[in-house]
Amino acid sequence: MSNLLFTSESVTEGHPDKICDQVSDAVLDAYLEKDPAARVACETAAATGMLLVMGEVTANCTVDVPAVARETLRRIGYGDPQFGFDALAVSVLTALNRQSPDIALGVNSGGAGDQGMMFGYATDETDAFMSLPVTLAHGLTRRLAQVRKSGALPWLGPDGKAQVTVEYKDGAPVRVDTVVISTQHTADTFHEEVEAAVIRQVALPVLPNKLMDENTRFLINPTGRFVTGGPRGDTGLTGRKIIVDTYGGFARHGGGAFSGKDPTKVDRSAAYAARHVAKNLVAAGIAKRLEIQIAYAIGVAQPVSVSVDTFGTGGLPDAKILDIVNHHFDLRPSAIIERLGLRRPIYEQTAAYGHFGRDDLDLPWERLDMVQRLRDEL
Repeated sequence: MSNLLFTSESVTEGHPDKICDQVSDAVLDAYLEKDPAARVACETAAATGMLLVMGEVTANCTVDVPAVARETLRRIGYGDPQFGFDALAVSVLTALNRQSPDIALGVNSGGAGDQGMMFGYATDETDAFMSLPVTLAHGLTRRLAQVRKSGALPWLGPDGKAQVTVEYKDGAPVRVDTVVISTQHTADTFHEEVEAAVIRQVALPVLPNKLMDENTRFLINPTGRFVTGGPRGDTGLTGRKIIVDTYGGFARHGGGAFSGKDPTKVDRSAAYAARHVAKNLVAAGIAKRLEIQIAYAIGVAQPVSVSVDTFGTGGLPDAKILDIVNHHFDLRPSAIIERLGLRRPIYEQTAAYGHFGRDDLDLPWERLDMVQRLRDEL
């Protein structure tokens, strides 16, 4: 990395895909609250006037799925018909079956519920150990929701997204080049009002002043109008914003989505474990940037492979760092679940604004609880 522009995006909780992620995780949380051993693989699809909640559930309890879905929509902000998706009027269809017994065989024995590879990443360029573009993009979308819910900008709708382009020189972020914010608004609000208010009350409070200059561009609702939003404007589907959920494209992603999956699914739990490993290694000063890959086979507890890449920033050879990982971190699915306490209803809160780098949540995979042990190892 020498001189380059890098862009990451985020979407608000009212984005159609994020609606589906949150409903799926709300259903998961509802089952885990009653039965911590519940097996859930829940996906949601949204379109005009309807939600379809589908997938597999095996649990020693029942959950009123339509009630959970409607409450999630109301919390997001779709309790007002003017934004095209009403929590009270929407049709909620459910198609939930029991988990396949063939999959259960592997999980019951302590193995992974499926094959796949997961990535974890951390960098020291921000206090959150995340890259700056995705950190700023999430900050903008969270701010959009904040000023909407507080009434500071009452004409804002729930749907929206942000994109931030950062200029890097010799691997370090030096300026914000371009900011794109698209936000739903009421029909009687003019573009000029939206543009001025979003820059003043959303963008400027979030973006670091020292990284702004006269050449920083702001593109607010570039088409000039964003009234039709949410599932009325576009369909939504669980798991369609996995790069928003993770590292904004700065690190690789194995392909598996998180939302709606209980922690026996390594798509979720192993990705959290990989982030925990990477963050603690970087916080301990072992590398400035680090990516770890973990891969599994269905029904097998031990990973089939673990690899580490420090992109030349490590204080030790990558092979030595891998030895440290293997010595200090048990990456079997059952061990990950126990160490991080993942059989709890903690997931809906992660389903918008990213699963990593969250300073507003106490997430177990974000804790720096291994730093001192790793420093002692050095």
